[in-house]
Amino acid sequence: MSNDAPVLTSCLAPISKDGLDTLISAGKANPAALKTVKCRTIAEGRFRHLNLIRNLPPHIVDEPPALLGDDTAPNPSEALLAALGSCLAVGIHANAVANGIAVRSLALDLEADINITSVWGTGDTSPKPVGFDAIRVSVEIDADAPKDTLDALIAHAQKWSPVANTVTNPVALTVGRIDKASA
Repeated sequence: MSNDAPVLTSCLAPISKDGLDTLISAGKANPAALKTVKCRTIAEGRFRHLNLIRNLPPHIVDEPPALLGDDTAPNPSEALLAALGSCLAVGIHANAVANGIAVRSLALDLEADINITSVWGTGDTSPKPVGFDAIRVSVEIDADAPKDTLDALIAHAQKWSPVANTVTNPVALTVGRIDKASA
């Protein structure tokens, strides 16, 4: 870190401003760069699944007992909320650092409404929305900035969140079977 760089104090573990600046520069130098992220999901039994990402320990997803699961981990819908909350929090924190705003604490509360009566297409399949009808996110942030600046910071993070955009914008999705005999 250079000697003339401002030092931000924060209760949150700090983000390297130099590292952030390097990441920002790389993105501006190659704005069309794509990265493929991968996950292998393995059904372990009943509705418990191991999700293998990079070389990390398995990320477990399960269902609650009301949906015939073992209640050992978040269900897929809860995991989606966790991904959204984490993505928004990363964006808020990174943009705060980029703008010299010290953040003492940051917490997001997420909730969503979902009709589960179709139970994966095996229950009531009468016409209805499948998936979340609405998602609400409340951000609690303690930072050295006026309310309007923090509101703009949150709006900016929502606009540029990859997960928020994936949830709100159409995305191409293909699901197909691998034929083991010809694979």
